[in-house]
Parts: sequence; structure tokens; C-alpha cells
Amino acid sequence: MKIIYTAEALATGEGRNGHARTSDGKLDVNLAIPTEMGGNGEGTNPEQLFAAGYAACFHSALQMVARQEGADVSDSAVGARVGIGPTDAGGFALAVTLEVSLPNLTHDTALELTEKAHQVCPYSNATRGNIDVVLAVAED
Repeated sequence: MKIIYTAEALATGEGRNGHARTSDGKLDVNLAIPTEMGGNGEGTNPEQLFAAGYAACFHSALQMVARQEGADVSDSAVGARVGIGPTDAGGFALAVTLEVSLPNLTHDTALELTEKAHQVCPYSNATRGNIDVVLAVAED
């Protein structure tokens, strides 16, 4: 693979209760454990950052495959829900649901494009076989 871009970020402090910043300073956030996990929730968390990144990346992949197919994806949106929970082995794992809205397409066409985007999205390719990912296409 020929790398065309590399993002850099540094996390400091106490991990989930710390700080994260990209090398260019465009992302600069305080981190906090969510209240649901016993924290104070007064900052963002890795799952929120992952959800935002996956949603944006998948939306770009969806727009790319739609352009190739000549499909109208204006007014489209992708939401991501990222859950975290304990595994039987004693660690933690993630689960993702991607919610795709393509209001200008039939449900079958929207499903087809969503599946194609799932094959080309870098986040989907990175998580495939490692994280449960559910694709949900809205009935518009």
C-alpha cells in the first residue's frame, strides 16, 4: 500500500481521563470516562471519536460509490453508534452500527450502495473480522 496521508495524534494524562491532540492542533480535546462507565463524562471519549471518524469515512465511501453508479445521494447522511463492553476473555470489545439515510433512492438501491461502500471504506476494511458492524439503511 502506498501511504498518501498520515494522521498523528498524542494522548497524554491518564488515558481515558486525559487529553488528546493531533500534531497539527486541529483536534485538541479533553478526554473523560463516560458516566455509564463510572467516569465524570466531562470530556469526549475514544468511542465518540471513533464514531465520528467512522461515520465521516463511510459517508465519503458511500458518495464515491454513488458517483460511480450515477446515483443521487444528495441529502444523504451516515450516523455511527459505537458500543463498548466486556468480553468473556476479560478484555473489552467494540460493536458498531452504521445508520445510512439515502432519501432520494429506493431502499434496494440504498442497500446495494451501502454494501458497496462497506467494501471500500478504510474503517470497514480495518474492522472487518474484528468488530461486529451492523449496516442499517433507513426506510425513507
